[in-house]
Amino acid sequence: MDNHSRVKATTRSIRSLKGTRPIICLTAYDAITARIADQGGADLILVGDSVGNTVLGMDDTVGVTLEMMIHHTAAVARAKPNALLIADLPFALAHDSFPNLLKACRALMQKGGAQGVKIEGGASLASSILKLVDAGIPVMGHIGLMPQRVHSTGYRRRGLSPKDKKEILVDAQAIAAAGVFSIVVECVDESLTREISALLSIPTIGIGSGQGCDGQILVIHDLLGLTPNPPPFVKPEAHLLKDAVAAVKRWAQKTRRGGKK
Repeated sequence: MDNHSRVKATTRSIRSLKGTRPIICLTAYDAITARIADQGGADLILVGDSVGNTVLGMDDTVGVTLEMMIHHTAAVARAKPNALLIADLPFALAHDSFPNLLKACRALMQKGGAQGVKIEGGASLASSILKLVDAGIPVMGHIGLMPQRVHSTGYRRRGLSPKDKKEILVDAQAIAAAGVFSIVVECVDESLTREISALLSIPTIGIGSGQGCDGQILVIHDLLGLTPNPPPFVKPEAHLLKDAVAAVKRWAQKTRRGGKK
């Protein structure tokens, strides 16, 4: 479908896709990757705090600041995607006082051009999410593995024990009741993702959680083969890092020869 013929996605249109077809979500961090994702058919573009370890050279997402997120969100917004544009709320801001949380979310929308925010966390954040939604801020949830908590929990698959399954189910139900329009489910056992998806009336978006969700999200650099070591659940659809290095080498060799073939 031609990008110009697509209707601008909204939180309502994303919700309506549940049970209709899989929802396609990709990250993007600048205008170029936003255009690629949008023209490729993404329903939702997330400006993820994964910008930290994907393009800024950080070891994790903890060092990503609100100012960085506003900067990258604004770059994506300038591409004017038809996909719904959501921005990650960076490390620990969701646990700040509500006035500060509201101020941060407002900045991502007013300065960054986001059409909503994604917040990592479960039942403990339900009351704050409820107030944000009441203030007119669309919220996308994020449960399961939470990269912002890497220093306290590490990176590990979730939902493998009865206790962990119960905790994740409680988180999912609590933030759904608070009004999130969709939930990212990261690195959760597939049997549990199917249970969550069947239980909730809102879409679940999986990453590393098998096929039990209503949609999938990937880091666009992983999908395109730009990252040297993508997660094991990613099967790149291109090999742009290899192709780019080869192109630079060809140009360098031509330049050294003075442009001669």
